[in-house]
Amino acid sequence: MRHAKRRAKLSRTSSHRRCLFANMLKSLIYHEKIVTTVPKAKELRRFADQMVTLAKQNTLASRRRAVGDLMIRYNALTPKERRAAKDGNTSSYNIDRKVIEKLFDILGPRFQERNGGYTRITRHSEARVGDQGSVCSIEYLSA
Repeated sequence: MRHAKRRAKLSRTSSHRRCLFANMLKSLIYHEKIVTTVPKAKELRRFADQMVTLAKQNTLASRRRAVGDLMIRYNALTPKERRAAKDGNTSSYNIDRKVIEKLFDILGPRFQERNGGYTRITRHSEARVGDQGSVCSIEYLSA
C-alpha cells in the first residue's frame, strides 16, 4: 500500500531525484531565486523549508545534517585557493563552500521569528519554448 507516500517522482530514479533536488537547493540558497517547472518547485519547497528550519537551530548537528542533505563534499583546496584564502580572498571557492555559510549566517537569522512558509512560488504566464512546460520561479521571502 502507498499510504502517505506523496512525493513527485518526476520520471526519475530515487538517486537522480536526490541529486536533482540537492543541486536545485544549493542554487536556491545561493541565489535566493531560481526559475524551474511547477512540479519541481512544489517538491523543492519541502526541502527548502526544512533547510531553513535546520539553519534556525544553528547547532553543529544541524550544520552536519545540512551538509549531508545538500551533498556537499569538502575537497582539499588547491595551492592557489589556499594562498588566496590565507589572504582573505574566498571568491575563488566553488558554490558549495559558500552555501552553508549563507544558509546559517543569513537565511537562518532572517526567518528566526517566522514559523514556516519561507518560500514563495510565482507562476509565469508564458510556457517554456521547447516543450511548453509550465514555468515558475521559487524564491525565499525577504523577511
